[in-house]
Amino acid sequence: MYTQESIFAKNQRINSFQLSKLHTFEVAARHASFSLAAEELSLTPSAVSHRINKLEDEMGIQLFVRSHRKITLTEEGERIYLALKRTLNELNQEILEVKSGEVSGKLTIYSRPSFAQCWLVPRIYSFKQRYPAIDLQILTGNENINFQGYGIDAAIYFDDRLPEKLWCKEFMQETIIPVCTAEYATQNNLHHSPDNLANATLLHDNQAWDYDSDHDEWSVWARANQLPAIDHIASIGFDRSDLAVIAAINNAGVAMGRYSLVKKRLISGELITPFPNTEVECQQKYYLATLSDKHSQKVKLFIEWLLEEAR
Repeated sequence: MYTQESIFAKNQRINSFQLSKLHTFEVAARHASFSLAAEELSLTPSAVSHRINKLEDEMGIQLFVRSHRKITLTEEGERIYLALKRTLNELNQEILEVKSGEVSGKLTIYSRPSFAQCWLVPRIYSFKQRYPAIDLQILTGNENINFQGYGIDAAIYFDDRLPEKLWCKEFMQETIIPVCTAEYATQNNLHHSPDNLANATLLHDNQAWDYDSDHDEWSVWARANQLPAIDHIASIGFDRSDLAVIAAINNAGVAMGRYSLVKKRLISGELITPFPNTEVECQQKYYLATLSDKHSQKVKLFIEWLLEEAR
């Protein structure tokens, strides 16, 4: 369908001649109609159709599926439309910020659920106080998110393997240590007696740093403290570290706590560590990831704030 003499050669970037056609494509894709696009652009529907056909020929990519009185984006067309929409939104936001002199607009951060609930969200008020015009959105999940598909500006992960093709910045280390209520420790004779864990229930995050981490946190801690294997001990697994901690608060067992996430509960006495001085430093780190090292002003400000809070 498309000529091999495409203006969009494999390694060639778009140029100013294609910008007007891309604008026409954005309007047509937004309306899902050549007729409505023609009204917005003050063109005839045939002129809009001609521009789109020309753009498809130059790119060597089919953007729309045409049927009787209806157009729909192809999969490739959808990808290009989302990228174009995102670029236009960023450009409009930059223009507004230049005019107003204040950083504003939407900033979407993706985070592991436990980190968001126990560390990020309790501190987020200070970011909002500092930058009130930024519309902060926080999404959570355990999977490695598709930045482009979900409009994510930055993601916070906890892992020992940094993803390829992303800009990453480590910002905080972590240690793990068992935690439970003083009542549970007394009932199960745990104070300074890790051997008595055999009579307790172990609570842990099944997705601590992998989709199937299972007892990994407990195993790492036990090996570091030269204790017997804990695989045979009764346990309850969760898909979030904070759920294990909540279970411990309610006397369901002993949770493997991440110190940065349980610190306030230890200080308040809501939880205790029955085995002092047994904390183990994780190989995993908290790090922030973005699509590239070319950050918007909003992302730069968030990174600066995050590093300050982590210190």
